Amino acid sequence: MKIKAPVAKNEQLDVKIMDLTYQGLGVAKVDDFPLFIENALPGEEVTVQVTKVQKHYGFARVTKWSVESADRVVDIDKTYRQTGIAPLQHLAYPAQLKFKQHQLEELFNKAHQDVTVAPTLGMANPTQYRNKAQVPVRKVKGQLETGFYRQHSHELIPLTDFYIQDPAIDTAIVKVRDLLRQFEIPAYDEINDKGVIRNVMVRRGYYSHEMMIVLISRQQKIPSQAQLVDQIHKALPEVTSIILNVNAKKTNVIMGNVTRVLYGKPTIEDELLGLTFAISARSFYQVNPQQTEKLYQMAIDKAELTGKETVIDAYCGIGTISLALAKHAAQVYGVEIVPEAIEDAKVNAQKNHLTNVTFEVGKAEDQMATWQAAGVKPDVIVVDPPRKGLADSLIESATKMGPKKVVYVSCNPSTLVRDVARFNELGYEIDGPVQPVDQFPQTPHVESVTVLVKK
Repeated sequence: MKIKAPVAKNEQLDVKIMDLTYQGLGVAKVDDFPLFIENALPGEEVTVQVTKVQKHYGFARVTKWSVESADRVVDIDKTYRQTGIAPLQHLAYPAQLKFKQHQLEELFNKAHQDVTVAPTLGMANPTQYRNKAQVPVRKVKGQLETGFYRQHSHELIPLTDFYIQDPAIDTAIVKVRDLLRQFEIPAYDEINDKGVIRNVMVRRGYYSHEMMIVLISRQQKIPSQAQLVDQIHKALPEVTSIILNVNAKKTNVIMGNVTRVLYGKPTIEDELLGLTFAISARSFYQVNPQQTEKLYQMAIDKAELTGKETVIDAYCGIGTISLALAKHAAQVYGVEIVPEAIEDAKVNAQKNHLTNVTFEVGKAEDQMATWQAAGVKPDVIVVDPPRKGLADSLIESATKMGPKKVVYVSCNPSTLVRDVARFNELGYEIDGPVQPVDQFPQTPHVESVTVLVKK
């Protein structure tokens, strides 16, 4: 028998918002049928128009507010919501922090796990925090523009202020855009796979103020390349590195495999927890340096190192956590699948005169098994996986090594909760509260630190 949804497309309804989803959408229920509504906050009473109906849920948009939430921020620029840059900007910052704590609590509750979640660590200024930008370059109304795509589309909305980005980066993007116009360098045309400049990437050191400009081109050489490069570093005195990245493929992937230095150095330097890091165009480096220091310090504190321990850092990247741990441990082993990142990690170890760290290229789960076979006995294992969480084989390798502690740095609450259940089955349980850290203010994303100990 076919179950009929209690709402129809284009129907107008009066509803009360009960909750927010992990994506920051308001939730209302009509006869237990959930409607997901953008720009709606818990406690609000609104009139909505149904925009889409699926089998088990629907989507709607607000046409009128009868009761507004006390946590609503009214004076906002809707461009940031349209582009998905700041989907939570309409929610007051203290309420954003509560929402992130609540998100973790809900997921653990649903999984029937009795876990305490501490209040989210926030920022004094929850805007202008990003140290990296990647912006598309397209032709809009006959003119080369930089900006951001409208959500769920490839329609570019021109922008000069990105709200959550370091303002010096915003200024650099506009300067580069103006020079691209001046030298009449064609923007990439996605539909016909023509044109030259696809994207501009800018990185800026939070402490060092060194700046890197990466021009992502469809061609091996940009027209007027020498003059363009000369003018960029004249216009932007902080620039110490200008890079050409070539991506000739018809793809949504931003960067290609060919990278060439056009001016200055192949890397910029910045500091994190008193250590110096070289950051190349392609290396992963956390985008919110102020909160990263809190996040990593939390991981180090929770590892409770005395200087005698052996530590494994799975997913070590360019060595940020590994090297911070190395100052407090006897020996640290780091593994990462990206060869360039491991090259950077080795350079960073030398830069910081740390000799008690070993870095290997490989899949974390395979390398753990290799280390185990070689008799490595870690006291602590630190994991900081991508959004998809940990492979089951990694959890098995990790627990087989029998560390006293596993410190799990997570960027996705749902995979964290799934992985914790698997650790429980293999004899590890959560110790102390889970600590959320707000790495991405104005967005629904939340990072956290969880400690697991052997039962």
